[in-house]
Amino acid sequence: MKIKALVPVRSGSMRVKNKNIRPFAGSNLLEIKIKQLLTVKELDGIVVNSNSDEMLRIAGKYPVELVKREEKFATNSASPNDCYENMAQNLRGDAVIHVTVTHPLLLPKTISKIIRKFKEGKHDSVVAAFPIKKFLFNEGKPMNYDSEKIPRSQDLPNVMAISFAASIISRDLMLNRRSVVGRHPFFHEITATEAVDIDTPFDFLVAEYLYQKIYG
Repeated sequence: MKIKALVPVRSGSMRVKNKNIRPFAGSNLLEIKIKQLLTVKELDGIVVNSNSDEMLRIAGKYPVELVKREEKFATNSASPNDCYENMAQNLRGDAVIHVTVTHPLLLPKTISKIIRKFKEGKHDSVVAAFPIKKFLFNEGKPMNYDSEKIPRSQDLPNVMAISFAASIISRDLMLNRRSVVGRHPFFHEITATEAVDIDTPFDFLVAEYLYQKIYG
């Protein structure tokens, strides 16, 4: 089984301008992720998919495959399902581990564990996720507890949130479902630190601070 890492990056981030390649802890998110993936021995290759010539130029300094994405699949209005389908069409391999650069604290050893779990063949996909121990409401009604018998927060059920830090699936199923999550996924629990996702300027500062504290 040939497993490729897929690293999607695009220009046009609305909330954090140029977040994929702006200075981050002496480097940038794209290069940090590529360097992390190059240490994962279970991979048979790394594919960087982008609409940005600048991002592809930066990625091209490393031993990775480069795929130029059409602009229509890189806009803020583009459907994620359409984007997943297009990325799968432009990738060769038996399985794909979709990895986002906006999770710089995800450990390479965690990526290895996710791949090994997928190779067991018991699930059609393995997805990085983390438990939410919060009192959740939906449309004014409690979702995960009885409001007349309020439990301790640690006794709440494990509601798992998909982080999309890393998700592995067969290329054929990714193409068929137009998604990186299969019908019968296994949720691989990651730490709160690994789950830090950069979506806002505040997230960027927090992630950079933690990254520098951990890696110097």
